[in-house]
Amino acid sequence: MSQQTDFLILGSGIAGLSYALEVADFGRVLILTKKDSAESNTNYAQGGIASVWDPEDSFSAHIQDTLIAGAGLCDEKIVRMVVEEGPERVKHLIDLGVQFSKKEKDKIDLGKEGGHSARRILHQGDITGKEIERALLERVKAHPHITILEHHVAIDLITTKKLIPASQKNQVIGAYALNRLTGEVITLSCKTCLLATGGAGKVYLYTSNPDIATGDGIAMAWRAGATVSNLEFVQFHPTCLFHPQAKSFLISEALRGEGAILRTQKGDRFMTRYHPQAELAPRDIVARAIDAELKKGGEDFVYLDISHQNADFLKKRFPSIYERCLSFGFDLTKGPIPVVPAAHYFCGGVQTNEYAQTEVKGLYACGEVACTGLHGANRLASNSLLEAVVFAKRAATDSVRYAQEIDLPPSSLLPIWNSGQATDSDEAVVITQNWDEIRRTLWNYVGIVRSTKRLLRAQSRIEFLREEVREYYWNFKITADLIELRNLVLVAELVVRCALQRQESRGLHYTLDYPDFSDRTQNSLIKQESILPD
Repeated sequence: MSQQTDFLILGSGIAGLSYALEVADFGRVLILTKKDSAESNTNYAQGGIASVWDPEDSFSAHIQDTLIAGAGLCDEKIVRMVVEEGPERVKHLIDLGVQFSKKEKDKIDLGKEGGHSARRILHQGDITGKEIERALLERVKAHPHITILEHHVAIDLITTKKLIPASQKNQVIGAYALNRLTGEVITLSCKTCLLATGGAGKVYLYTSNPDIATGDGIAMAWRAGATVSNLEFVQFHPTCLFHPQAKSFLISEALRGEGAILRTQKGDRFMTRYHPQAELAPRDIVARAIDAELKKGGEDFVYLDISHQNADFLKKRFPSIYERCLSFGFDLTKGPIPVVPAAHYFCGGVQTNEYAQTEVKGLYACGEVACTGLHGANRLASNSLLEAVVFAKRAATDSVRYAQEIDLPPSSLLPIWNSGQATDSDEAVVITQNWDEIRRTLWNYVGIVRSTKRLLRAQSRIEFLREEVREYYWNFKITADLIELRNLVLVAELVVRCALQRQESRGLHYTLDYPDFSDRTQNSLIKQESILPD
C-alpha cells in the first residue's frame, strides 16, 4: 500500500499540529502518530509556556534568563529570535482556542518557575499541555486538507541518497510506516517531512516521559544523513513523585515557583546551601543537589513541602497534581510529598537552523527532537513549548516555499517494503531484555553525575547491544517494539558518544573527571559518515 502527500508530519504534539495548520492551505497534509492523536509529550506538559506577557517584563530579561540557564552554550541569535517572536505565537494559540488560566476577567495568570526573573509562564492550571493539545487537535481534525493516521509507527525515511548512493543531493522523498493494528507496512511519498517526534526519555530507566518517547526522530534523521548535536545534555526533572505505581509522575516546577521547599527526610532544607535562588535555581543545579543529598544520606527520596500555602489555592492552581498525589495517599495541602529526579527533556537532538531545516533537503525537525541552539547546555523551564510554536511557524514558511519548487515523487518510483527472508520471531524476550539493559545502562552510567570510566563502560555495553539488535532487526519481521528498540539503542549510543566528547562540566553534563568549565564553548557534533542500511 502507498500514499502520497505534500507535507508529511511525524508526531502529533504542539510542534506537529501547529505546523500542520500553517501548511494545510498549501497542499495535502498527512500526520502520522504512534498511538492515538492526543498521545504526545505535549499532552503531559504541566507547567506552561514561557513568554514576555506582563508590561513590566522585558525581552532582554527573558533572553538573559535563557542564556544564564544555557551555561554559555546558547546561540544568542536564536534565543533573541524565539523570545521576540514568542508573544505573537502565544497570541495565535489563544486565537486558535487555547484557554489559559486567568487571574481576573481579562488578565492572564502568570506563573513563575526556576531560573526566571519574572512571572511569565502562561498556563492552564497544571494541565497546560493537555489544553494546548485539545485546542490544536480540534482545529486539525476540522481541516479538510489534513489527514491523521493513528497507530502508525514510522520505520525509516526514504531519501535520494539511500536509493541512489552516488547521488550528489540527499533529499527526503518519503517514509515507511508500520500499521500497529494490522502489521502492514505502507510506503509514503512526500515533498517535505517534519520530524515532530519528541524526545527520548525512555532511554533511561526512570523518566517523566510517556512510553512513546523512544527517540524515533533522532534515530531516523541520523540514519538519513542528518547531524545530531549536544545529546549529552539530558535534563533530569528534579521532582517526580516517588511511588512504585506512580511511573515517575512529574511534580511541576511551578510548585516551587509558588513557594514549595525541598527538605531531606530529616526535615532539613538544603537548597540554600547549593544556590542563591534555592529551590528556584536552574533544574540542573536542583537535580544535582537532590542527587548529592540522596547519596549523602543513603536515601531513596527527598521531600517537597508546600503545605504552608493556602489549601484552596493549591487545589485550584494544581488540581491534577493534587488529585494524582491524593490517589497515592499523599495530601500536598497537609504535608510533604516524596520526590526524586527522573530523565525529562533532551536539550540536544537533530541539528537545525533558524528555519528548522536539517542537512537533508526537505527534512525539518521541530520541538524536542531538534537542537536549535535555544537551550544550550540546560533548558530554561517552559521554554520548550515556546520553542515548538516559534519553530513550527518558521518551518512551515520554509516548507511551503520548498514544496512549491519541487515535484512530488510518484509513489510508484519508491520501492515497496520488502521483508526478504525475515521470519516471525519466536524470541520476543530478546526485545524486552535488551530494552531493560539499555535503560539501566544509561541510568547507572550516563545519569546526573558521570565519569569517563562510567561512560566507557556504557559505550562498551551499548555497542554490543546495538549489534545484537541490528542482527535481530534484519532476521525477523518488523514490529512496533522492534522499531522502538532499534531507535532506542542508536540514541543511547549517540548520547554516550556526545558525552565522551565533552571533557568539561557544563549545564546538564557533570563529570567527576572534569568538574570545571572549559574555556572553549562548542557543541558536540556527530555527523553521519556513510548512509548505509542499519
